[in-house]
Amino acid sequence: MKHFSMSKTIIQCILFLFTLAVLIPLLNILAMSLSDPNRVNELSGLGVIPKGFSLINFEIIMSNPFILKSIFNSVFITIVGTLLNIFLTAITAYVLARTEFVGKRLVLVVLIAIMVFEPSMITEYLLMKDLHLLNSYAAVILYKAINVYYLFILMRFFQEVPNSILEAAKIDGAGHFRIFTQIMLPLSKPALATLALFYGVYHWNEYFRATIYLSDPNKWPLQVVLRQFVVTQDNTTLLKGVEGMTPELLATLDFGSLQSATIVVAVIPMLLLYPLILKYFTKGTMDGGVKE
Repeated sequence: MKHFSMSKTIIQCILFLFTLAVLIPLLNILAMSLSDPNRVNELSGLGVIPKGFSLINFEIIMSNPFILKSIFNSVFITIVGTLLNIFLTAITAYVLARTEFVGKRLVLVVLIAIMVFEPSMITEYLLMKDLHLLNSYAAVILYKAINVYYLFILMRFFQEVPNSILEAAKIDGAGHFRIFTQIMLPLSKPALATLALFYGVYHWNEYFRATIYLSDPNKWPLQVVLRQFVVTQDNTTLLKGVEGMTPELLATLDFGSLQSATIVVAVIPMLLLYPLILKYFTKGTMDGGVKE
């Protein structure tokens, strides 16, 4: 029999309560989005069971060309931004962790200063304006192309790679490019996957700078559109361009359910991405790398 531990039981109960505190509101939003618009008012409090069943909210959302365009914008910004982030962070971390050059200490001091003293929003805006990047995808993709905190995490990961592996590669004639691509990156998959998740979530959820830098609504990511619906209650845009939107159908809709369905559409991609990356969290970095 397993040894009973009161402290472990208390910790498990606390974690279970925290899980419910996060899960129940999400299930409530899902229940509202799937409920029959005529019965959604029966869903009181934080109910998690839909009242009736209807996909009309998702049909309206997915038939709205404006929302479809915003989903494409979010996917494009997230994929391109995350790939650029990982490439720049990885190559910079390798140079700082595994090479020696004049002024390396100064570069590290500057990076720490950047991490502590972040530039103001006005400075960022003026820089984007001078670079002629306003109202372009590059304005939201290039922002924080390298997160200094993530850079130091990856540097620490690269420093833990045994020197014996790198020395063996150098004896075989491998240069820095080959060591970086064929040794450092494969051995650092858990760290790279973790940073990819962090960068991807950031790009997917970004709306503040998109509202400042992107003036063309056709370039808005999904989160900006979602804010229009949920925060500013702009329901006219939600129904604009939807085919078959008759006054009779409009009278039966519940805008709270439509907003909930939009939130579900915005959350689902990250929920699907997390299990794909989770497998890398439990893998050892150096499994099979060195045999003593």
